[in-house]
Amino acid sequence: MNRRPRRPHRLVGITVALMTTLLVAGLLVHGNVSGATQEKPVPAQLTPEELLIGFRHVEVASVSDAAEQILGSKIYMSHRMRAIFPAKFAGFAVTVLLKKDEGNKDPNALAGMIAAIDAGPKDSVYVMTVEGGADIAGMGGLMGTTMYSRGYVGAVVDGGVRDVAQLKRIGFPVYALGPVPSTSVGHYKFGGANIAMQCDGVEVHPGDIVAADADGVVVVPRARAEEILALAQQMDFKEHSMYPFIEKFRSLQEAVKKFGRI
Repeated sequence: MNRRPRRPHRLVGITVALMTTLLVAGLLVHGNVSGATQEKPVPAQLTPEELLIGFRHVEVASVSDAAEQILGSKIYMSHRMRAIFPAKFAGFAVTVLLKKDEGNKDPNALAGMIAAIDAGPKDSVYVMTVEGGADIAGMGGLMGTTMYSRGYVGAVVDGGVRDVAQLKRIGFPVYALGPVPSTSVGHYKFGGANIAMQCDGVEVHPGDIVAADADGVVVVPRARAEEILALAQQMDFKEHSMYPFIEKFRSLQEAVKKFGRI
């Protein structure tokens, strides 16, 4: 009588998946997951998709801390950058710069901006700087709907945003300086797309990873992304392990001594 081969137990698959996740996070380096003497994790070589998955599951605060340790500089935007609704996302930067050109009558003054939006691939984050544009809407419902339809994951605008009701209706997340009803038409001209630029004081290059959550926005240099992600994941693991420890022993000092994280 022929018997069907037994399938591996589902627990084996779960265990393998968990081990893979921990290895990617760099948490199994030398078999140590706690303590201040833990060595820095070894970054894995990740595909672009794996990289984004990693950043979408790690806290922006941990990314900020990891980058400061590795790069020695800040990569986070200021408190001015606010979300129109709570959101968490990570994607690759598509950059656009608008330059002031008050009173221009050129119907094609913003054509380059429109073309850049239409060229952006899936998993993009639209990063726009509107020079001196705190009270100018750099984007609104039409642009946001286009981005949403093309598979962008969000937008970050160093300027204002309008048509907030439409953006909320379609669920497209935007971080901006605040809602304003104004337009950039007749006041600004296209200054370049997919160029290196400053957005709220942070250097952004095309293809950098832009991640956002309730704590704010960070811009991760693509060349150091794996290294920063691995350390951020390790920091997340430690911090999340500290919460139940603190609840049990009611001591932050003991938690810091055990996990080496604050």
